[in-house]
Amino acid sequence: MRAYPVTQFGLDHLQPIELPTPQTGPGTVLIKVHAVSLNYRDLMVVKGLYNPKMALPRIPCSDGAGEVVSTGEGVSQVKVGDRVCGIFMQRWLDGPPTAEKTKAALGGDVDGMLTEYALLHQDGVVRFPEHLTYEEAATLPCAGVTAWNALHHAGEPSNPTQPGETVVIQGTGGVSIFALQFGKLLGARVIGTSSSEEKLERARSLGLGEGCNYKQRPDWAKWVTETTGGKGADRIIEVGGANTFGQSLRAARVGGTIAQIGVLSGASTADPVALTPILHKMLRVQGIYVGSRAMFEQMNATIAKANLRPVVDKVFNFDQAAQAFAHMESASHFGKIVIRVSLQS
Repeated sequence: MRAYPVTQFGLDHLQPIELPTPQTGPGTVLIKVHAVSLNYRDLMVVKGLYNPKMALPRIPCSDGAGEVVSTGEGVSQVKVGDRVCGIFMQRWLDGPPTAEKTKAALGGDVDGMLTEYALLHQDGVVRFPEHLTYEEAATLPCAGVTAWNALHHAGEPSNPTQPGETVVIQGTGGVSIFALQFGKLLGARVIGTSSSEEKLERARSLGLGEGCNYKQRPDWAKWVTETTGGKGADRIIEVGGANTFGQSLRAARVGGTIAQIGVLSGASTADPVALTPILHKMLRVQGIYVGSRAMFEQMNATIAKANLRPVVDKVFNFDQAAQAFAHMESASHFGKIVIRVSLQS
């Protein structure tokens, strides 16, 4: 089989090689991967920024969808022919996270999905909604589940966004667009920021209420306050990191929630984080690191019922994997970037 193991950090070193096709054992399933989607984490892994001490070689990418082609002894949850996705954290099946559950994340702790065949435990796969293509389904495991967790849980077993609440999304990447789609299903008012008027207009076609071009108005926290009549946002999907976190604190309402997800603007800053807004506003700041298999299945049920379709920006062929990562690095995408591993869809 062909796969893209990271043998040296850097996009220039990302090349396909031939590896033996894995064989099933007790409790495992062999998946013929049809599509893979990219997350910012995957780019950081390939460049050596996610974990510079990562043991190499490592096949990157947490998100993939494919067909079960072989099952090992004792497998009862799926069968040959089932269309499935791998779950991001192979051991986080249900309940709150623990140190043990958060180990074995695909494309990081263990080999990921940028390969023609992937061997996973039966607990580590879920069927995806029938109306989705493999390319669409491949977008779900990380970005989809992350947005679902941020809107429905955010640290509590059930902490869903309520109808009429205001949700702020940052940019138009995978997590943010999923948060827009899921937020609208919940009856929320979703507003957001972007550096592109064109992207804001596309987001409006998906239900975005108001949009702020932060290149034209850098102090977007003040815009959120004005747009909410001085109240502030109920929930902020914080994907920017250090350079946006301070504004998220200012943009949130008293008693609001900040779902801290990404570090797109960097993980650290020279400016100290102002803690006063957290105290005075009594904010909930909840780190979101994807979610459990149970969350994935809840999300899939809602996607199927709503006939929701993920937003795919561009599809690359398997031999164009390096170009797909370069497209991710350019930050010009809207929604998800997908690599088609096989021609079946």
